[in-house]
Amino acid sequence: MGDKIGIACIIDDDSVYVNLVKRIIEAKHLCKNLLVFENGKEALNYFEAILSNMDEENLPEIIFLDLNMPVMDGWQFLEQFCSIKNKFGKVITLYIVSSSINPVDIHKAKSIKGVKDYLIKPITIEDLEVIFSTST
Repeated sequence: MGDKIGIACIIDDDSVYVNLVKRIIEAKHLCKNLLVFENGKEALNYFEAILSNMDEENLPEIIFLDLNMPVMDGWQFLEQFCSIKNKFGKVITLYIVSSSINPVDIHKAKSIKGVKDYLIKPITIEDLEVIFSTST
């Protein structure tokens, strides 16, 4: 087992889901820090600030992204994020986590470069353990 993941990030407006994942991550000590954003816009603002401040130690290694959110949804976030992510000197692994089982969404998500996998809610403890152990 390598180093523990430093920072993981959840972009999701479902507070019940976010709290559940947060509790699992904390209980299992899967990462050191967890960032939570309620929508894509908040997350994008964070990433753009990191870019302009050259503050890469605050970048997450993993992002769990929901698709259906207010203000800026997961698709819009992905479009914007993909245009800036190559400017970071760090690889960020993106997972889509959605309650959508629509094959069109799944195919579209998996065809986007940088999206590692598409997970259907509810996400399990086992899913999280596998993700965190393969990402180190």
